[in-house]
Amino acid sequence: MQHSLGDSQAFIEQILYALQKRNHNNMVFSKGVTDSSITSSVLFLLGPNCQGKGFFSTPCLILTKRSLRVKQPGDLCCPGGSISSGPDFYLAKLLYLRGSPLSRWPYWSLWRKKRHKEARRLALLFATCLREGFEEMRLNPLGVKFLGPLPSQQLVMFRKVIYPMVCWTGRQKRFFPNWEVERVVYIPLKNLLNPSGYARYRLHIESFQENGNDINTKEYPCFVHEYQGESEVLWGATFRITMVFLETIFGFKPPDMDSLPVVYGSLGENYLTGSG
Repeated sequence: MQHSLGDSQAFIEQILYALQKRNHNNMVFSKGVTDSSITSSVLFLLGPNCQGKGFFSTPCLILTKRSLRVKQPGDLCCPGGSISSGPDFYLAKLLYLRGSPLSRWPYWSLWRKKRHKEARRLALLFATCLREGFEEMRLNPLGVKFLGPLPSQQLVMFRKVIYPMVCWTGRQKRFFPNWEVERVVYIPLKNLLNPSGYARYRLHIESFQENGNDINTKEYPCFVHEYQGESEVLWGATFRITMVFLETIFGFKPPDMDSLPVVYGSLGENYLTGSG
């Protein structure tokens, strides 16, 4: 598929079409999606680069770096979280109103007519990640353009299923992270489409079990983001979500992990608790 990163409107149309084509004949949301104990919804947030003093048109993936006060401290993540049963069910109903970000989605009327059960689940999940985006970084929910859902991802270290919602925010130039977020990170999509940015993440993990066995060292595919002399490692579920997006929209796949250079990291005991 041809890259159209230089024209934001063409890029948005490309994403809308590709996601709807992928989801057209597939069941996107499971019946148990409303179980708040295992379900999370996140914003796969795209927009122009707002770092520094400029406001550049180059489209970026906008992520949050988790603070030391939460689980998975230091990880790059999509803004979002678990369903809050009362508020999110109410907010989901508001998304049915004319002028809401969901009602402006070109395929919303089609989903309501032919996929009404999935449409209700979509509204709930989208309400959840919009609320979380506002709480975590003061994302303006009315300034978001919804582009479609991506396939869910299962977390490895937690009993969670993540449902990503692809969105574009083209006007908000500044975010205000709360205590859960150390800072907002912008990764240009052109960098994510460059194979040289990928690596093999060799992690030393304290007190982690997989299938009942103690695991001390494990390797994961990752992307290394360099900015102003600092490196951030994108890995885990957020990496997998990103790779599904890049393959769906651009037909891009990262290099085989065995051929990649190794970068090293470690996860302390507080990784699963956020008590650091």
